[in-house]
Amino acid sequence: MTSPPASPPARPGSYDTISFLSDYGTVDEFVGVVKSVIRQLAPTVAVIDITHDVPAHDVRAGGLTLARAAQYLAPGIVVAVVDPGVGTDRRAVAIEVGDGVSVLLGPDNGLLAPAVAMVGGATRAFELADPQYHLPAPGPTFDGRDVFAPAAAHLCNGVPIHELGPEIDTAGLRPGILPLSRMDGDVLETEVLWVDRFGNAQLNLDPADLEPFGPRVGVRAGTIERSAGRARTYADLPQGDLGLIVDSYGLVALVLDRRSAADELDLAAGSAVGLRMLTDDGGGSTSPVALTRKHPAAAGAGQLPATGRAPATGRP
Repeated sequence: MTSPPASPPARPGSYDTISFLSDYGTVDEFVGVVKSVIRQLAPTVAVIDITHDVPAHDVRAGGLTLARAAQYLAPGIVVAVVDPGVGTDRRAVAIEVGDGVSVLLGPDNGLLAPAVAMVGGATRAFELADPQYHLPAPGPTFDGRDVFAPAAAHLCNGVPIHELGPEIDTAGLRPGILPLSRMDGDVLETEVLWVDRFGNAQLNLDPADLEPFGPRVGVRAGTIERSAGRARTYADLPQGDLGLIVDSYGLVALVLDRRSAADELDLAAGSAVGLRMLTDDGGGSTSPVALTRKHPAAAGAGQLPATGRAPATGRP
């Protein structure tokens, strides 16, 4: 949600891009319906699909996905819907960042928190409570269609954000919890944040935490124990050798060259991974996780506050 230095920032009321993330998948009609509502209300606006394959109801996974993408998204509106509490008293919110350069719309369940922090924090926030900017809803379970899509379109059409509903205290927005790496004796305990489609397993581990370790690191995943070589790229690893690299978001990942480390170690998001020195020294250090800014246009605070785990119920 930043723009290259040579480009002027977007002005409130001149949004021409909506970036859309959800757990809707593409088997049902949900994504197409949301985009069609936007098209009818704001026909000149471009809609960019970030992804619709967030695991169903997984607020933490959706929040991390949005945070990874945030610094590269075009200025404008973001609609993010992973909403197991849809229809309950959880709030639907619009969060302004960058003094109006972008606005994030979604449920106030922690989904938006990592991305908001990634781009410098919230400027203002509003509850999407005014029904004149919603669609009539046959039932309360599809706010992507009935609340977030029309609100996003109206913002693109120049409706001021404060007309969508009452302003709310940004300090009261729902945060979440992201586990931090920690030392337990001589083992650095970490957790898998994300497994990409290639089977690379991103850990909640800053590269600085590996500085005390040698060129090879002991790895424990469940009952599996291996050693991993520290490397710069996948191709630097010998065939079949497990590796630890700094990934494209600045965190440490367990990888194999052209193979799935997740399959090899039976890892998924949330799996525990222990790392230990292959020396007699033991030890190591930990620090709060932050997604490192890589985009040249990115600036401002980037520490990740995290997202809570979602209950395994709910519908779009």
